[in-house]
Amino acid sequence: MAKSATFLFHGSLNDFLLSSKRRKPVVYTFDDTPAIKHAIETIGVPHPEIDVIRVNNVAVDFYYSLQDEDIAEVFPFISSHQKEEEKFILDVHLGKLAKALRLFGFDSYYENDYSDNMIIEIAEAENRIILTRDRNLLKHKLVKTAHWLRSQNVDEQLAEVIKRFTLRNKFKFFKRCVECNGKILPVIKADILHLLLPKTILYYHDFFQCSNCRRIYWRGSHYEQIQNFIRRTEAKLGG
Repeated sequence: MAKSATFLFHGSLNDFLLSSKRRKPVVYTFDDTPAIKHAIETIGVPHPEIDVIRVNNVAVDFYYSLQDEDIAEVFPFISSHQKEEEKFILDVHLGKLAKALRLFGFDSYYENDYSDNMIIEIAEAENRIILTRDRNLLKHKLVKTAHWLRSQNVDEQLAEVIKRFTLRNKFKFFKRCVECNGKILPVIKADILHLLLPKTILYYHDFFQCSNCRRIYWRGSHYEQIQNFIRRTEAKLGG
């Protein structure tokens, strides 16, 4: 005889449900005694997005064996302080977000040819947070900390990541290369004169260089555009 359990998903977890099932009880039918993690992900919600699960008003973990007539409530992370220095790895759809995170000083791996398996392996080996637009990637059993980006707009994505991982007081502007993620360090102008255009040599005096790809940075005409982007992001955060 088939068994059933009732789930109620709170807050942002409803983003993963069909519109007809959002913010209302979801009945899940099953045989045997599946782990509650399996049931939740079958319904459509990836485990890294979940903070607390309560079954019959008792907190349980992902390995809890679902029972007939259980009533489960599932709660999302509102925000979370993960560690001293958050490190990210982004999927192939998030190149603009990777550059934005680097601009704000966050260690962010990105390559446009990363496979899902590579992302998972690197995240596990280096304790990196996975950022993705692929819901199925988050359901992989080896994924520990990850976030599915709701928006496709880079300004909104950046604000979303900052709020989700409580990064508001950890900004370190212009400390990472936006192209390769290397660290940016001051460099003596005389040492790079052969790499600069004549007008750049004439009008600018303070320079920085990526320790990895050797890209050179200075506060040129593009600097105001970058400052505007930073201001827009802080406005979205209420700062």
